[in-house]
Amino acid sequence: MIDIHAHFAEEGYFFPEEWDKIRAAGVERVVLAGDTAAHSKMHRDFCAAHQGAYFCAGIHPSEAGGSPKERELAEIQELLSDGKCVAVGEIGLDYHYPDANKRAQRELFVAQLLLAERFSLPVQIHSRDSAADMLIILREMRAHLSRGFLLHCYSHGADMLPLFAELGAYFSFGGVVCFKNAKSAVKSAEVCPLGRLLTETDSPYLSPLRGQKNSPANIPLIAARLAEIKGVPLEEVNRAAAENAARLFRKLK
Repeated sequence: MIDIHAHFAEEGYFFPEEWDKIRAAGVERVVLAGDTAAHSKMHRDFCAAHQGAYFCAGIHPSEAGGSPKERELAEIQELLSDGKCVAVGEIGLDYHYPDANKRAQRELFVAQLLLAERFSLPVQIHSRDSAADMLIILREMRAHLSRGFLLHCYSHGADMLPLFAELGAYFSFGGVVCFKNAKSAVKSAEVCPLGRLLTETDSPYLSPLRGQKNSPANIPLIAARLAEIKGVPLEEVNRAAAENAARLFRKLK
């Protein structure tokens, strides 16, 4: 089993206990998502010491406002050649809060898409309340996305999923599909082709066990729920997630 998107840096996990718990749950690989250069470096160091751990390097859209990002982008660039850096991410757009600097977010997103192209890496995309602009940018940048992209914790609804799939998107689903009121996420998982589906936790957030801190150790619960939603054996979901991850993130071992 694989968790394609989690966060460990400064999230209060205790190691090696947490890593032992993750491995005992049958989760063989975990991809850690970067939201700042500092956290991406922390993940690099963790992955160097842990078999089965990989990382992405990137700047989250919520970091787009304020000071110029040239120095931080240079720090991200230094990480992309690392043998365990499998993608640029998480990058994208987040319009959830009213004070979001949309222009700065778009500029930072495009800059990192071009960085991924230069290093022949795919991207992990965070897209929240920004479906229209995300679709526009991905269409405009399609020629620069030859290594592929993932819409993590997909939230734009079943109707839009085919539009992103047409551009080559992969989609990951996490603990939200286990929530009782998560009709949109469940419907999206229903229509998502198995050949484009990945499993994630977004740890420490969005635990399938409400009120608890999330962990990659919860991937078995999420995979079981996805199998139920799609009406296929659990083994088929796990196999699809592993094959899709290997296809998209070519540096995974």
